Formats: sequence, structure tokens, C-alpha cells
Amino acid sequence: MGANVVLGVDIGTTSAKAVAFDADARELGRGEAGYPLLEPEHGQAVQDPAVVVDATLAAVRAATTAAREQGAQIAALSFSGAMHSLVGLDAQGRALTPLVTWGDMRATEQAERLRAEHPELHDRTGTPLHPMSPLPKLVWFAEHEAETFSAVRRWAGIKELVVARLTGTWAVDHSVASATGLLNLRELDWDDEALAIAGIDAEALSPLVPTTHRLELDAAHAADLGLEGGMALIVGAADGPLANLGVGAVHHGVAACSIGTSGALRLMVERPAVDPQRRVFCYALLPGHWIVGGAINNGGAVLRWAGEALAPDLGPHAEGHLLELAADVPAGSEGLLMLPYLLSERAPHWSTVARGAYVGLTRHHGRGHLVRAALEGVCLQLAVVLASVRDAGNEVDEIRATGGFARSDLWRQMLADALGMPIGFPAGHEGSAFGAALLAMDALGMVDGLDRAAGLVQIEDVVEPEAGAAAVYADLLPTFTSLYDALEPAFRALQRHR
Repeated sequence: MGANVVLGVDIGTTSAKAVAFDADARELGRGEAGYPLLEPEHGQAVQDPAVVVDATLAAVRAATTAAREQGAQIAALSFSGAMHSLVGLDAQGRALTPLVTWGDMRATEQAERLRAEHPELHDRTGTPLHPMSPLPKLVWFAEHEAETFSAVRRWAGIKELVVARLTGTWAVDHSVASATGLLNLRELDWDDEALAIAGIDAEALSPLVPTTHRLELDAAHAADLGLEGGMALIVGAADGPLANLGVGAVHHGVAACSIGTSGALRLMVERPAVDPQRRVFCYALLPGHWIVGGAINNGGAVLRWAGEALAPDLGPHAEGHLLELAADVPAGSEGLLMLPYLLSERAPHWSTVARGAYVGLTRHHGRGHLVRAALEGVCLQLAVVLASVRDAGNEVDEIRATGGFARSDLWRQMLADALGMPIGFPAGHEGSAFGAALLAMDALGMVDGLDRAAGLVQIEDVVEPEAGAAAVYADLLPTFTSLYDALEPAFRALQRHR
């Protein structure tokens, strides 16, 4: 008989991945399916929920086949889901709205109004008042699509749709719920004031369950996936907290940093803690395991923009050439800074008015300087997030990093230099998918507690900061940090002309 495996399923922003892991963290099969992110109007970022659900099931089906070919025995499924998604459903569970993703910015006005009138909501829910969050999205629907809002009988996120399809049960885990802006962190129940502001009651939301809550696969859907009816399905958690678990960033002072299209820096703590200055978030995972940190909108997207805007002559896949240009420029880009807020920005400002800006530009600066300053801007923004996490009273002694940026030696070194700390790069794990699998293994008694994650994840490489470059970035960081406040009035003025 083959090894028992758990399928960790990560429902991301543009693709779903299902990966089979055994209790020794070996990968024994995977499947992946993509889906489009639609922008029907400026500021909107939506998806067809049926397309996302079907793609997720296709990924599970492919991973099941691959694992069986390796002789593995599948013990359970467990899910990771992208945070902040929202879809309105009728009484029969049919979608009345698109799936509105975290990147949808149409609720900007509502978020800014809530920040001004109800700042205490961040303190109780741990979720910044930003248009990414479902709370401002609900207010937007009530104000702009009142007829649809009135017709909706259930508001849900994408992971709830998948779980309901496979089990016939509606359930939202504490982790995903903690990113809605509607959950009181200390009570782990829906917040009465937040519900009243959103204009809904608790019956319009799925029942709350722990992240390790066990359901059973419906027989018909199990057969379609090549699985057995009654198989355990662990509801799982949000992708951010599970990414920490998946890279072994579970002990005191160990942070996880990622740069993909966007970026984030997160730290696991023992109890819910909200930053008095409201610069970082706090999300749930398990009792005794909470996540504080901040996400940034602008990661690899900045490098892609540089290729399109600064080097169209290099072709559609110019990232390698751009990195070579940047490598020829010294740290600090010879006095050039870029605020990389091409997609506005989240932590620590949680601002929808932020815009990208080059500061210090001279005739001496060429294309290589512009590219390097853009990459440095991403790393310096993560340094600002790190400082915010520390200012909120948290120790950060170690950082583990993942994401597409890690394929570049230059970008690895730049991040270590900008953060002023060694950075460990784990070997080969799909962070959120592995975190989901590990959560299920813990729930099913296949591993001896979640802290075993730190031992299962092997660090493949450690990049030490280079003293000279680190000193340059440390000197630049106060100026970089101050530029947002200095330029915010200009950002607001320019917003009227976009």
C-alpha cells in the first residue's frame, strides 16, 4: 500500500493548485488550472465564480490522478483560499454578482468614509478599512446596486463556494472570516456594528467554523474527482496565514515574506494583536496561532510594468534583460528613488490614492537606474512593512521568503540588503497548498502538531545582507518612508485627472 497523502488545494487569484503531500512533506502529485481576472470597468477586478470553482475541481482531479499513479492513498482534502473575495447568491445558491476579488477598488469612497467615521472597526476586526475588504464592498453594493443587494440571500467567498459544491454544507472558517472586516477577533463571532454598517445580518453569512473543521465529500462529486464518498474534507484557512505555516514560519520571531505579483510580510503570534496605529492587519489561523503583518499591491507587477513602459524594444518577456540592466547599477540607483505604487498601495498606508513616482531623477540616470530603482522600491516598501510590524510590538529575528522573485539572485540579494537581515529560502514547497495540507494532517492526527512544520520545511539557501548595500538602503529608508506623506496631497490632486 502506498503512502497516505493529503491534497492541499490553493484557490488563488488567477489559478488553483492542488498538491498531494505525505507526512514527510514529499510531493506525490499535483494539478493546476488557471482562470481569468476580468476588468470590465476601471477599478474593477472580478471573476466568474463558476469558472473558478470548475477550475479548482479540475486541479483536484489532475492531482488525484497524479497521486494515484505514484501509488499514493488519498486521505483527505484541505483548502486554502484567496482572502477578501465576495459574491452574492440567491436562495438557491446561484450567483447574482460576479466574484469580486481583493484587487477590486470600486469601494474606494466607502472605505475612506469608514476609515474616517469608524476607525474602531480595524481595532476589533483586525482588517484595515480598505476597498480590498468585503465590508466596504458590501456598502458599495448597498449604495450602487440596491436592487441586487436586496435580492442577495447569502454573501460568500470563493472557498465557501467550492466547499459547498463538494459537501453540500455552507461554512466559513475563522481565518477567511477574519479578513472580511466583519468578524470580532476576540469573540470569534460576527461583529454587530460591522454587520449593521454593512446592512446585513448574520443569517446572510455562512456559519463560522474552526479552520480544522471536518466535513465529508458528497458521493457524487467525489466520484467525479476520482475520490471516495465520505472522504474527509478539512475546511482550511486563508492563503496568507497558511503561507506562513507552509514555509515553517510558525515560531516566535520568524516571519514569512513573499513577492509574487504583489507581496507580503507576515508574522505568527500567540494571541490577536492590533497595531494601535492601524498599519498592520491581524488574521486568525488557530487558537494560539494568529498572523500579523502587511500586504503590498506592487511586487512583480512593477517589473512587468518596467518591461512594458521602459523597455518595449526588448520584447514581451524582458524580465531577464531588465534584471541584467539593474545589476549594472549600484545600490541606491545613484540617488534615484521610486515609490512603486502603480496599483495604489496597501500596508502600511492602506491608501487608494497612492501613485507611483520617481524622485531624484537627473540626466545622468538611464534605463538601468529606472529599473533598479523600481525593484528597490518594492524591497524598501517591504522594509517599511517590517518596521511597522516591529513598531506594533513584535520581534522579528528570522525571515523566510518565497515567490517568483526568488528565481533572481539579484532580487534575492536586494531584499536581504533592504531588510538588513539574512533571508532563508525554503526548498520547493507550494507555501499555501502545503500549509493547507499540514493543517489537515494535524486535524487527522498524521503529524504531531503544527510546530512540526518548522522541521519539515528545509531551508535551501540563506542570503546574507551585503554590508555596503545594506548601509545604503538603511540610509535611504527614512527618506523613502517620508515621501508618501510629502506627496499625498499631490496624489489626491492628480486623482482628479486620471
